[in-house]
Amino acid sequence: MHRIQDGVRRFRTEIFPANRALYEELAEKQKPDALFLTCGDSRIDPSLLTDSAPGEIFVERTPGNIVPVYDDADRVGVSASIEYSVAVLGVRDIIVCGHSTCGAMKGLLHSEALAAIPATARWLTFAGPALERLGRDHAGLAESERLEILSRLNVVEQMAHLHTHPAVEERFKNGTLGIHGWYYEIHTGCVEAYDAASGTFKLWPE
Repeated sequence: MHRIQDGVRRFRTEIFPANRALYEELAEKQKPDALFLTCGDSRIDPSLLTDSAPGEIFVERTPGNIVPVYDDADRVGVSASIEYSVAVLGVRDIIVCGHSTCGAMKGLLHSEALAAIPATARWLTFAGPALERLGRDHAGLAESERLEILSRLNVVEQMAHLHTHPAVEERFKNGTLGIHGWYYEIHTGCVEAYDAASGTFKLWPE
């Protein structure tokens, strides 16, 4: 905790005073531009990756950057964040961001590793269709290639799940909400965006 303690002290004594006007403006309201839905992996810093200041993006983090299929009775946590950001905060875009060497996707590839973490195993069932597509369309690849492709396929699957959320679908249909899929490569710092027309991920921005 010592490093974290030092960081909090630096924030209070240096960072906050240097940005006092911004934080005073944010004290009573927020108006983020986008919902950034990504993995809980500690190597991903959404604000750093997008060069965003406090108040500019609404962040939801889940193992495997998973969006649960909308359900009236269950899994309200992530669904509530999606609903609130879209219906109340009025974000204009949703970004689903997967990443390289994702531990959740590794677990999906090796289900035996999930035996000791049953809650995680249940959560990853929402990525099951991506795994099925990997087996159907990309058989016979090396382990590293399978992981990369699965991580991208999972982004596309979770984008599809967003359409099951009523607040999302209403605004998407009336043209006031964009849905985007990203794949972030940690070791290169590059972001690839999903191109629906070609069904591929392309370097973004070019």
